[in-house]
Amino acid sequence: MKGLVIAGPTAVGKTALSIKLAKAMGADIISADSAQIYKELDIGTAKVSEEEMQGIRHYMIDIVTPIKKYSVGEYQREVNNILSKQEKENKDVIITGGTGLYISSVTDGLSELPASDPVLRKTLMERSSEELHSELAKVDPEAAKDIHVNNKKRVERALEVYLLTGEKFSVISKKNIKGNNYKFLKVALERSRENLYERINMRVDMMVDAGLYQEVKKVYEKYGEGLEKINIIGYAEIIRHLKGESTLQEAVEFIKRNSRRYAKRQFTWFKNDASYIWYNLEEISEEEIASDVLQRLKNL
Repeated sequence: MKGLVIAGPTAVGKTALSIKLAKAMGADIISADSAQIYKELDIGTAKVSEEEMQGIRHYMIDIVTPIKKYSVGEYQREVNNILSKQEKENKDVIITGGTGLYISSVTDGLSELPASDPVLRKTLMERSSEELHSELAKVDPEAAKDIHVNNKKRVERALEVYLLTGEKFSVISKKNIKGNNYKFLKVALERSRENLYERINMRVDMMVDAGLYQEVKKVYEKYGEGLEKINIIGYAEIIRHLKGESTLQEAVEFIKRNSRRYAKRQFTWFKNDASYIWYNLEEISEEEIASDVLQRLKNL
């Protein structure tokens, strides 16, 4: 069975292309967005609307409440169950989104890492990222090289895996188990940084006009501190405003800045995966991309 991945940074244009190709392929779409899995968070996650879907079935949207922790392992298991059913119906699929770890868990598999240990994790969380990264460098230099010191959660996890298993995270994390029979063509979209950042800023302004403030206020009043823990861009900044830590205009500017920074991290993630075929939407039209992708799928 064949699967298509359409990846890339936020606001680059993935949704429109995925709908176009899904209609051409007769395929369903599986979202790979770690924010869109949450119910009630619609405007701030740029969740695809019923109108935008154009009748194409979408999976992995509105899966859990905003206060429930949701792991990449859970995502992989649910998507592999969907793929198993799709395979029985002889259907191709499209996975689209900007959460690289979600995508790779399905296309390349996940390693069987040990479950997190609450006591050990609490101890690690109390230490600084710099201190943890220094310790990781001593026991697993390759992991320390690959994981930025500021990515504290991932530094914690890498060190936790080593302390629990005695094996290097850089080694054990590459022993992947895929769990589905689909062969994937992986494509990614890009634009110039200037153009992308302008699109991000415009998208945030549109979110505000569409009622982002009201949406965040409503869900924050419902879930309180539980909503803060998921720390999603667009919600975290307005929550800080609601707590009196910034003006609304400052919150909007923080959303734009943090969204731009996130796009940069996404771009880096996907560029580090040599299996992606890149298309620049400033150099080639959406129609030309769709035509080229369909031809490549035939030859897959």
